[in-house]
Amino acid sequence: MNDTHARVLMIDNYDSFTYNLVQIMRALGASVEVKRNDEITPTQARAGSYTHLVISPGPGCPDEAGVSKSMIESLAGELPILGVCLGHQAMAEVFGGKVGRARCLMHGKASRITHDSSGIFAGVASPMLVGRYHSLVAFEATLPKELIVTAETIPDERTGETREIMGLRHATLNVQGVQFHPESVLTPTGPMLLANFLGVDRAAAERVVLIDGPTDALTPTGEGSVA
Repeated sequence: MNDTHARVLMIDNYDSFTYNLVQIMRALGASVEVKRNDEITPTQARAGSYTHLVISPGPGCPDEAGVSKSMIESLAGELPILGVCLGHQAMAEVFGGKVGRARCLMHGKASRITHDSSGIFAGVASPMLVGRYHSLVAFEATLPKELIVTAETIPDERTGETREIMGLRHATLNVQGVQFHPESVLTPTGPMLLANFLGVDRAAAERVVLIDGPTDALTPTGEGSVA
């Protein structure tokens, strides 16, 4: 296992799959501390000597996600930040975009997406399959020029699939978001995306075993599952 020296702060938006993300990052060698979105402030986070920040998926909309938006506002430019699903939507709103109802509601469905091979997508094949669990999306027409679309769904008339934004990154800050779930079994290359975010060898990601269903909270020193 690689020692990444990464100390990740995970903001948990009361989501059942938060610990699936935690498990993968621990399997990749990171130390991960989980705080619910009402358990920590940006000031406390800044004092915590974290190296990375992840904003988890969760129910509701970004304005209902506790400190998620204020964490991004306060720590962008200080830490690499990754927003997942609700976290991605929070990122879009923080930088001036708008979020609303998607044309197609997705819950536990796989979609094919294309990406630009930048940031967390570096070295990952495109198109790729991803698992989607959401009813809200960021609207491209509302995005400021600082937010770059990095991934999108491939429209398919046979299935009714429409084009939706699946990834964003900030043009100058190390802040990225994905609308899909990289921890899902429906996203086979998800661990590679997280390895890119943490800056570790993707070979470690190939040994990660994805879990079908929510993972219970792990002990602070617990490791993820590696084949």
